[in-house]
Amino acid sequence: MRKFIGPVLLGLGGFLLMAAIICTAWAPGVVKKTPTDVNTTTFLSGTANKLNGATGELESNPINTTSVTMVDSDISDDNVVGWVNTSCTVINVDNPPNCVDGDDPRLISASIDTFATSRTTGLAVNDEKYRADESVPHDGLVNKWPFDSEKKTYPYWDGTAGGAYDAVYDRTENLDGLETYVYKVSIVDAPIDIAEGIPGTYSSAKEIFVEPKTGAIVNQTEDQQRYLESGDLVLDLQAAFTDDQQAESIADGKDNLASVNLILKTVPIVGFVGGILCLLAGALLVMRGRGSSDQSSAKRRETVGV
Repeated sequence: MRKFIGPVLLGLGGFLLMAAIICTAWAPGVVKKTPTDVNTTTFLSGTANKLNGATGELESNPINTTSVTMVDSDISDDNVVGWVNTSCTVINVDNPPNCVDGDDPRLISASIDTFATSRTTGLAVNDEKYRADESVPHDGLVNKWPFDSEKKTYPYWDGTAGGAYDAVYDRTENLDGLETYVYKVSIVDAPIDIAEGIPGTYSSAKEIFVEPKTGAIVNQTEDQQRYLESGDLVLDLQAAFTDDQQAESIADGKDNLASVNLILKTVPIVGFVGGILCLLAGALLVMRGRGSSDQSSAKRRETVGV
């Protein structure tokens, strides 16, 4: 039996070492890339004080936001991923659908955004071959943070203001067992169009909770105001991921983190340690087997000589 165990251990040791080398040298470049099959729906809820055009008064109502983000595979490649995002915010009255048409007074905002980002850094890419016709050039991070996010300031795209603003690392926070970095984005009195041909200003305070290893956003809060040029408030909105959405994002974050750690940490450790131990044990058994074989041969020669 020892004759067979030794070579088996040598083969197993070689396999484990090869797996560890592959996971160390090749896997990071594959694992730490945004996949090209993303299709996610994110739900937020909150409240909004919105100007009633008929009464001229601000009215407070619960709101729902639905954001759908899909990869555009036609313009994605090994380095860049194209995206299409549709977002709709509606007043949550009379059980509305995820979005309503422009004639429905429950509609607060609706938008379609197309953009492209680096699959590793998450930063916007504005090369023409990755941009759809009529798309707006983007700057900074858009829908995720880079892999191995750091405790520093990143540029972050705000579609309402139409520019990139500082996302400043604020703190580390544990969300149901998942460590996240929290970044704050502050926008004050950015010029926007409140409606077509009606100028105004926009202010926003966001907190974005990021799982740093993968760069995934697992929660986001926003406190937003919009004003007419006269200074009159027309929208005062507060929103965050729904409880169910946050729970789902945290669960996905844990699963993705476990997969990354398995490939980049566990397999290399097991491969190098287990591989070396198997090689040593296999070599020892093979050497002992050869030694036993030599002794048997010597005894047979002695017997014949007698």
